[in-house]
Parts: sequence; structure tokens; C-alpha cells
Amino acid sequence: MCLIVQKFGGSSVKDAACIARVAGIIAKTYQAGNDVLVVLSAQGDTTDELIEKAHGVCSCVPVREMDMLISTGEQVSVALCAMALAGLGVPAVSLTGYQAGVMTDGVFGNARIQTINTARILSELAQRKVVLVTGFQGMSSGGDITTLGRGGSDTSAVALAAALGAQECQIYTDVDGVYTADPRIVPDAQKLDAVAMSEMLELASQGAQVLHDRSVELAQKHDVELRVLSSIEEAEGTHIGKNAVIEKRSVTGITRSMALTRFRLCTRSSERSFMRRIIRLAASCGARLDAVWQYECAEDVQRICLTVPTADAPVLAQELADHAEEFSLDDVSTDEDIATVSVVGAGVMSDAFVLYEAMEALAAEDIAVQGIETGALRIALLVSKGDAERAMCAIHARLVER
Repeated sequence: MCLIVQKFGGSSVKDAACIARVAGIIAKTYQAGNDVLVVLSAQGDTTDELIEKAHGVCSCVPVREMDMLISTGEQVSVALCAMALAGLGVPAVSLTGYQAGVMTDGVFGNARIQTINTARILSELAQRKVVLVTGFQGMSSGGDITTLGRGGSDTSAVALAAALGAQECQIYTDVDGVYTADPRIVPDAQKLDAVAMSEMLELASQGAQVLHDRSVELAQKHDVELRVLSSIEEAEGTHIGKNAVIEKRSVTGITRSMALTRFRLCTRSSERSFMRRIIRLAASCGARLDAVWQYECAEDVQRICLTVPTADAPVLAQELADHAEEFSLDDVSTDEDIATVSVVGAGVMSDAFVLYEAMEALAAEDIAVQGIETGALRIALLVSKGDAERAMCAIHARLVER
């Protein structure tokens, strides 16, 4: 008998028919003799609708109350799914994050899991019940409900799988696995049978939407085996693990990141510590730096450029405005017309022709490259946002399809 953790996203439980299909998948796993813990997201667009309601009654919503509100979506999902399982003759119990022992820090809207007390879950599993847990949420030491931020249900599932020593954490979505590119953009994208955990982390952090990067990072840290599966059709899906058997290819996938903002800063300061101080300022306000580079450094002027996720741009812009005099900033400009197209794979840096072929593919499409970033497992090319999809298709055709 094995313990299997299954996670279903919002589109998989959006209505009664979908919940019935999900309950059938869970029941089949349970009836095969496995212990089953299930993590569910809120139905469909429920979370967005709750956020809209909040802003309809208050222009400046208190973050604590927002977490209290949006956490209700997942409670609806787990309760309805427990009822559907009961209708199939499968004993089940629904639990909130707190009832499941998920304790977090006190950061509303983007909390991080601190500990998980598994006693209640283990007690319910010992009674041969399917345990359904609300994703995306937990409780702080002060007794407040907190939510884990974007992709929080993926993170909840992986954290629970790690705490319980589950054999596998299965992530069910509306696609049947991980592809070499988003098939909605690149029609000839190929499904991968297996992806190494390190490569999946790069894909997720560079914009692949099938898994959230925090959940993959947690899986890598705790050696949790992942499998991405379709909640619509039965298929093997994609295995993601430390020892996943992968095809012998330099490039695993092509992805893009569209939600980026570029800052250009100019200072009259000649201090050599200017860039370091800017990085410290960004870190202090929680802005995640995607890239930083200096493109002019003279005796009387320094110019640097940095990119951050667009969600972090407002807080960084405010911090820069507040410290303009301290940093002797003459000019701060922002630009959102940028995107990165990333080539990910274990062989992208060892094969010098990968970058060359990517550049050739873009040149053939007359797409200008504004910058290049490299890492152990990826090459990221900075292009105009309007060119990103064509760039993905061109690079995929050159490096994957060929």
C-alpha cells in the first residue's frame, strides 16, 4: 500500500461534472489499495471573483481580511468533492489548511509554510479515509488564516507529500504532461515522458505555467517525485524527479516570461558600491531581480539596467523615488515592452551551437535580441514582448523539431 498525494487545479473542479470526474480519479486510486491525500484549488475563477468583490466594497482592502475571504474558495471545493466521493461509496473527510496542520509565517498573501503537524491527517488515513485538504492556505502562529500566493496549491501539495513521505505527488491539470513548449503557442510542441527536477525548476521559473516554481523548488529540496497528469484524459503524463530518465538531447524546452519590467537608472554618483546598494534596496522591499547589468560607468555618471517581475515593479519604483536623493538619481525610466524567451536543458551550455542556432533562428525572423543571459541550464534572450511568441516558435523549430 502506497501513499499518493493528488492535486487538482481550479479548472479541474470548476463545475459539478468536473468534480464528478475528479472524484472518479480519486476513487480509482483509492480502490487500488492506496492511501490518498488530495489537495484542491478553488473552483474555476472563484478566487478572482472574490478579489473583485473585495475591491467592490473597499478601495484599500486589509491584507488580513483578503486572506480570510479568498481562503473560502478552496473550502467549497474540498467539501463538494468529499460529498461526491461519498456518493461513490468512498469514505472521505475535508480539512482546512489549519485542520491539516499547515502552519505558516505571518505574511498575508504570500505566506511560507513553517511546519506541518501531520497527526490529524495520519489519523484519518488510518481509518481508510480519503483526506481532502484545502490548497493555497495555512495558519500563522497568531491564529490567522494566511494564503501562500500564486501557485499556492501546488506548493501545499508538495509540502504535504514531503511531510508524509508520499511515494508520489501527482499534479492534475488540463494538459496531459510537460511539453517542449506551450502547445497553445507552438503547435508542434512535443510531450516529454520525463524531465529532470533541475530542468523543471528552470522551466517553471522562466514562465512555464504547468507547475509553480516554488513547488518544484520544494520538491527538489525534499526529493519528492512529481508526475504531471491530465484530469480530462487518461495518460501516463510526465515524470519529474531527481533520477528521471530523460532523452539524450541538449534542449528540453523553450519557454517565455512576459510579465517583466525593465528599469533604467542613471546616477551622478561615482561610488563603486552603487549597484550593490541598488540590489540591497530591491531586496529590502521584496522585489525579485531577474537580471542586472551596467552599461555605462564613467567618472561622473553610472547607468544600470535591471529587470523585475511586473508584479514587483510598483514597490521598487516607490522605493527608488523615496531614495532618489540618497542615490543621486538623475533619471529613472521603466519599460514593460520586454519578454525573455528561454532555452532550457542540461546541454545548453556545453553545446556552444545552441546559442548560435537560437540567434540564427531569430535573425531569420528579423527579431532583434536586446540582451542575453546564461546559466547552467538555460539561455535567456531578451526580446520585445510582441516578438516573444514568434521567437518561441522559431527557436523551437530550429532546436527541438529539427
